[in-house]
Amino acid sequence: MGYEKQQQDRPEKWGFGENEEAGTVVGQFTVTALQEQVLVSLGEEVELSCQLSPPQSAEHMEIRWFRDRYTQPVHLYKDGKDIYGETVSNYVERTELLKEDIGRGKVTLRILGVRVDDDGPYHCLFQDSEFYDEAITELKVTATSVETRILVHPSTIKGILLECNSEGWFPRPQMEWRDDRGQIISATSESYSRDTDKLFNMKMTLLIRSYRNVTCYLRNSVTGQEEITRIILQDALFSWSDIWIFMLGLIVALLLVFIKTCRIKGCCTWKVPASEPYTQLDIMWLEDVTVVLYILIVFITMVISFIYFKIRGFSSSSIRGYQKMHTNTKEDLKTNM
Repeated sequence: MGYEKQQQDRPEKWGFGENEEAGTVVGQFTVTALQEQVLVSLGEEVELSCQLSPPQSAEHMEIRWFRDRYTQPVHLYKDGKDIYGETVSNYVERTELLKEDIGRGKVTLRILGVRVDDDGPYHCLFQDSEFYDEAITELKVTATSVETRILVHPSTIKGILLECNSEGWFPRPQMEWRDDRGQIISATSESYSRDTDKLFNMKMTLLIRSYRNVTCYLRNSVTGQEEITRIILQDALFSWSDIWIFMLGLIVALLLVFIKTCRIKGCCTWKVPASEPYTQLDIMWLEDVTVVLYILIVFITMVISFIYFKIRGFSSSSIRGYQKMHTNTKEDLKTNM
């Protein structure tokens, strides 16, 4: 049952007048969130604060922190003490209500060991008898990968397949390939999965034929933090295909010249006595077999050349330079926007 459907479980809001001129509401007090949005890194602790206005003691009030369900508090303070029996299971022994300034109407919820599931809105509700008011703070949980890897798969006649892997992101980051001028290159494929901690593991591939300098770029949309991993490929990874094509063309050209020369000069003609008529048919057959053998030789040469240059290109160092650079557009992850 959602938050809107829980309204009937909450106390009726008494004490507000009907005068709402100039955007003001007449009543006993209002609740204000000291931060509308708070950023926190995964695994750290965070504090969310709210304040009564006008300032007044809240020691005798009920103070309830909850997510989307009023009846499932993250933390509950009632009758001058913390009530842990009603706390939702995900927050048991993970919250603490700081009450140093409760005499002035200010309280702070401390959450320990922040998880991905902690991301989202938090309601801070003060209730005095039948009157209450609340404020909402948005908690943004973030996580950035500590390592991004680019794998170079064995080259093929189609090109070289690069694979960029980066794990441990939250929320799901922007991910793209870029060339040495910073222009976006369309990825061959892009996918993601989520681990047991609900973090995003990103994977992206790129089939290249000519690029020498390629960058895998990721960006956290909440913090603006960027992770850039650059790879510089050797020309040897691309040259084998050009050499193979050149050799193929040369061999075919030489074969055609050879066949044409043989037909003109008769170098492939077998000399036999004219008195043996059946031998002429055998000679024609042998000439055809000779041509087939030449073609087989060319084909075998092509296969050997292909295998040689492929192994040579793959066994050579595929990475001449590997540079990893982290850029934070914000110096620190601040808890206040």
